[in-house]
Amino acid sequence: MREGSVRKVRSDKKRDVSPTIQLELKDTIYRISYVIDTPVKDIVESICLFGMHSRNVITVLSKHFRRNVKFQNTLFMGHLDNPSVQRLKKGVKTERIGTRFKQSDYETLVTLAFALDVTPSRAAALLLDTSIRHSDFVNSYFQQYLSKSIDYNRMIELKKIIAFINDNNPYDDSVSWLALVSYIYAEIKDSTLSFNDSLNDFIDKWK
Repeated sequence: MREGSVRKVRSDKKRDVSPTIQLELKDTIYRISYVIDTPVKDIVESICLFGMHSRNVITVLSKHFRRNVKFQNTLFMGHLDNPSVQRLKKGVKTERIGTRFKQSDYETLVTLAFALDVTPSRAAALLLDTSIRHSDFVNSYFQQYLSKSIDYNRMIELKKIIAFINDNNPYDDSVSWLALVSYIYAEIKDSTLSFNDSLNDFIDKWK
């Protein structure tokens, strides 16, 4: 490089973010990573991106906004008297978890952090905690994965199984894709069976 020249920054370069989250949340994310064989950093990014573009998630977070901000053509009003959410509750076990964002997504994260009056890493932590509890995310995320992991006929059978369980469910909530994956994970975590083998066994039992 010539003296005095400026190194060009790649437009697609990603920004590192390492939010501090509750240990229970981190364990859940690692469990998802194990089940669907996807790097943790990619799952963290996916969860955060879902939250950034989910009106429901932003609405939930907006109760903590201390500054006004516009998201998806909606102006959310912040209040300086809202308690700060920068710090986690004392006594809660936490650990860091890493991910990377495209520059445009990082800027959206910074906007959210501005509204919350927190650091970008803390905003990412709040996004993770709020988004992963949203049934739309977990259901669509696992349904997409499962549809790639098993053949078409077995996917149809699996959908029929879940529909049957939900039709006969005496509770108010319904069985989700996450619940199904969690069940299969519990079945295989101490065995030598692969996720797909356990999934196929599950389908065969219900046919």
